[in-house]
Amino acid sequence: MLQNLMHPDTAARDTLLQWLVAQIVHIPAAGVTRVALDGVDGAGKTMFADELAPLLASAGRRVMRASVDSFHHPRMVRYRLGHASPEGFYRDSYDYAQLRTVLLDPLSPGGHGRYRSAVFDHRVDAPIIVAEAQALPGDILVFDGIFLHRPELRGYWDYSIFLHVNVEVSVQRCAQRDGGSPDPHAPENRRYVEGQQIYLREATPHQHASVVINHNDVAQPWVMCCRLQAAEPEAD
Repeated sequence: MLQNLMHPDTAARDTLLQWLVAQIVHIPAAGVTRVALDGVDGAGKTMFADELAPLLASAGRRVMRASVDSFHHPRMVRYRLGHASPEGFYRDSYDYAQLRTVLLDPLSPGGHGRYRSAVFDHRVDAPIIVAEAQALPGDILVFDGIFLHRPELRGYWDYSIFLHVNVEVSVQRCAQRDGGSPDPHAPENRRYVEGQQIYLREATPHQHASVVINHNDVAQPWVMCCRLQAAEPEAD
């Protein structure tokens, strides 16, 4: 089946999603199975995660959805190195301490299972109150966002998907979504393009993801590489 996925056809997306579901539901887990959807800006992570989650639910599993975008730092932290800083984008965008404390640690082996799926709304630059929920053994967390294979996060994932897109595709999609310039070399895109390059260079997500999917064409995604077993957690 994997060989067929390497050569997209008209059913490639549906076939790929169903193959991923089969991979994930067969991961041995006494507690929560934690699945990451990673990729650069505009890779299609949220869309992909929103498609994957109900398919996992249809397979008989209870699914939790969350995103790293609900764990931003306040604006004063995000832009302390300047609004155009690629380093600031990569180093300062997200509050990983909060993410670990309220979501990832509770859902990890030995955790108490009581979690919160969001803590901050970056659009209004303010904390938000989300009721605590209780995860149960056998539940699946589908978590999307950028930078999810950073060293301090990659050990949390029982299964991780990296959506690969070319820089030009990434910037064009972001321009369509946000109304900015589609030129990767435009000054307004420097923070994001070069910040992602830092991530790709330092964290090498292609080498750590359970599966890497080419998502340049959302209708015809295909598997670039696959580690058939879920990634082993790394020591802190």
